[in-house]
Amino acid sequence: MSNIRLYFSNSLSGNLIEKLDKSQSHYLTRVMRVKENEVFSLFNKEGEWEAKILGISKNIVEFKTIKKLRQKENIKELWLAFSPIKSNYQNFMIQKATELGVTKFLPIIFDRTVVRKVNKERLEKIAIEASEQSNRINIPLIESPQKLNDFLNKNSMDLIFTDLNSKISKLDKSKFTDKPVCIIIGPEGDFSETERDEILSFKDVQALKINENILRSETAVISAISIINYVIN
Repeated sequence: MSNIRLYFSNSLSGNLIEKLDKSQSHYLTRVMRVKENEVFSLFNKEGEWEAKILGISKNIVEFKTIKKLRQKENIKELWLAFSPIKSNYQNFMIQKATELGVTKFLPIIFDRTVVRKVNKERLEKIAIEASEQSNRINIPLIESPQKLNDFLNKNSMDLIFTDLNSKISKLDKSKFTDKPVCIIIGPEGDFSETERDEILSFKDVQALKINENILRSETAVISAISIINYVIN
């Protein structure tokens, strides 16, 4: 079995005969040098399938699904609410957070947010590539940027507030419900006092000091997700 995994956005089923798009066809044939009758795998939220190349015509790969390798996953929802940062650091953050199991990204425009635009299409591409490489089936969702009060008002979740001012360095597992767990990471200039009050007044929130040092946003994300995964798993 080949270890090449590709995300396929259309429906997958047994004995499906379909074609890859131009980009994926190029990757298989020109980059990975996969030939006719060789196999690779395709996945989406419905599961993962082994597929065989039936033919290559005009640089487009036609394939047939052979057998189902994995069922769809029932996983704990883990969200990341974050302040947009410079693209290189943000791309790294999305990649690593996807590898660590984040299921939804929610960009928040805070009072001290510097970068206020998000290339959603680029972030979706990074999340797909990270999922392909890390053996995930579910591709994380990426929402459009929103304001903090909108985020707090419309979502039901167990909120983990990474607060440098907090003295609490351990989460209370008994406070978790069956709702999604959401980590909220502030901007480089930290949360404003008004924002801190808003977050702490949220019904299901736990404040957590993840480190004595001031961490870069992308470092704080990796640290916080690792802590949450340890607690909930």
